Amino acid sequence: MLLTNFGTRLKVLREKEGYSQERFAVKAGIDRTYYASAENGKRNVSLLNLNKIAKGFGMSLAELLEGVIDEHG
Repeated sequence: MLLTNFGTRLKVLREKEGYSQERFAVKAGIDRTYYASAENGKRNVSLLNLNKIAKGFGMSLAELLEGVIDEHG
């Protein structure tokens, strides 16, 4: 559930900014396939890449993870 929630958060943020997966991955400095698998809830993203993604969106790690963690499970 956590990976799915995080992937959904990434997709919402990316689409809000009007980026394709490829364009955002380039902006964040990560591989497109790595980013796509994170967005699809199939990758457990490392802290270093979480930081790159947060910077790509111009936000802190805390902001990036807002609403991702389900307190009940």
